[in-house]
Amino acid sequence: MVKFIIGRQLVGKKIVTSDGYDVGRFVDADISPVTGKINAFVVEPNPDSALANKLKQESGGLKVPYTAVLAVNDYIVVDRKSL
Repeated sequence: MVKFIIGRQLVGKKIVTSDGYDVGRFVDADISPVTGKINAFVVEPNPDSALANKLKQESGGLKVPYTAVLAVNDYIVVDRKSL
């Protein structure tokens, strides 16, 4: 059975790697206008996280590819190797 999650439920959720590094908080999703599939999560990086600061883009944000997402529950868990 597929579980659907409403986008509003994701906003503000903490994003962590599978090995415990704090990446930041979910802000938005990058969705393909053609297919309607999620391409990436837009993340507000945690300023105290060395990993997030290393991956941060020029705009100050961070995009996590949807293929890196392992689980969504109380936290959004991503695979560090896929970042």
